[in-house]
Amino acid sequence: MSETSELLGRMAALPDDELVAVLRAAVAGRPGLGAVAAALAEADFGDAETGEPVTLDTNVIDADVVPVASGQVGGSIPVPPVPSGLPGTGAPTATGGYSTSGVPTFDSVRDKVEQRFGTAQGMDELDRQTPAGRSVDEQWEAREKAARERLDQIRKSVQGNDSGDK
Repeated sequence: MSETSELLGRMAALPDDELVAVLRAAVAGRPGLGAVAAALAEADFGDAETGEPVTLDTNVIDADVVPVASGQVGGSIPVPPVPSGLPGTGAPTATGGYSTSGVPTFDSVRDKVEQRFGTAQGMDELDRQTPAGRSVDEQWEAREKAARERLDQIRKSVQGNDSGDK
């Protein structure tokens, strides 16, 4: 008989209160066995639900237990959910465009973008009204006109060469 089956046999022979005490001692200080500790706590108060028996191959998922990653490649610890505050305190309030955790709110970011866009538009309009701004616009228009004229000359010369070769 193996040691495991011998140990299971001895545990099965224990009365319930002694078995609970042994299991409590076995899971104490082991975060991965939080579900077992919770079930043992319910067993004391008689609140445990009767359902399928727990066996060695039963998968237990406990949301309160954070798995510990090993040092091996690919081991990772999932990101815990963001706490929503203490019960009864309501949602955290934003002050000065920032949440209580220091993150800018969407409204404050939108306001900053709109302000910068408006400033840029206003600067463009003011630049066009100054003599320097007008001269830049006039230079731009003169360059465009010269470029169109040069393009027309190139097209005419290409068309003239093509008609003479035929």
